[in-house]
Amino acid sequence: MASRVRPDGAVFVISSPRVWRHWGGRIERQLARRSPQTILIDDAETAKNLSTVERACRDLVRAGADRRAVIVAVGGGVVGDVAGFVAASYARGIGLIHVPTTIVAQVDSAIGGKTGVNLPEGKNLVGAFYPPMGVVSDPAFLNSLPPRDFRSGIYEIIKYGVIGDAGLFRFLEGNLEKVLRRDRSALIFVIERSIAQKGRVVSKDEHESGLREILNFGHTFAHALESTTRYRTYLHGEAVGWGMMAASRLAVEMEMLSPGDEERIAKMIASVGPLPAWPPIAAAQLIAAMQADKKTRAGRLRFVLPEEIGAVRCGVEAEEEMLVRVLRECAVAPVTSGSRKSRRG
Repeated sequence: MASRVRPDGAVFVISSPRVWRHWGGRIERQLARRSPQTILIDDAETAKNLSTVERACRDLVRAGADRRAVIVAVGGGVVGDVAGFVAASYARGIGLIHVPTTIVAQVDSAIGGKTGVNLPEGKNLVGAFYPPMGVVSDPAFLNSLPPRDFRSGIYEIIKYGVIGDAGLFRFLEGNLEKVLRRDRSALIFVIERSIAQKGRVVSKDEHESGLREILNFGHTFAHALESTTRYRTYLHGEAVGWGMMAASRLAVEMEMLSPGDEERIAKMIASVGPLPAWPPIAAAQLIAAMQADKKTRAGRLRFVLPEEIGAVRCGVEAEEEMLVRVLRECAVAPVTSGSRKSRRG
């Protein structure tokens, strides 16, 4: 890809109307010498599909983009995933730079080269591995995030603590209020720790053939929640919050995780703020949605489950009866900032 990116290549910014209202002027000033052209797309999860990709590609054609072009993706996870897939596909690959403007994008989706869009049958089922030329993360971009969007990103940071950084998790236990107040030093600390961890994992497993699977902790449940509610109920991080609680409950049921660690994880998630309620959807329907997950092998669901805070195990299979029980428990579980007792406690 890098060989195709030339100094005289045209620059195209892909962003969304609401992000561009806040940051368009700043981005245009930074790129003034390159005279960028702007393509705005809907950044709702419901618009993360092949139709949006096609529209963006056709806009590039009409604007005269060639194989030397560079896309600068300015926005959150949806913008980054769509723009990344456009860059990977247009003219069989053009330049790509990410400028993430949400926590989820800064610590997760903009790093590692995964791009993709949703199908009605499931999340991120069409895409490509396409590393960007660079990622520019600035905590200042987070100042314009609405409170709910900001909280949604914190769940991904909690994920990094559970899967491989117990020190980060302990920091969150003692400093979550500072993070939620958007204290700059606390934010920089947790963002840098999260980025460093994802960078280490991706550098060892770029194409998700092994170690990288740990990054999907909570996501098998989360993707099922998102798809069965038609991407209209949860922000992605909120679904991951529920997914991590479900995965932790399953780990306790399988006697992999101590009830005490499950309680710490649940308390941390609840302390971030209220989650949208668990949907009134039958366990069988959620399990059917999970079957579309990319980690499924020969029809067998495989989960990433915690063994302790700071370590997880990949490829864990669960009996359907146990899975149904966990899903039913989640449906009646209160989500408050206080701790909840484990049924094994």
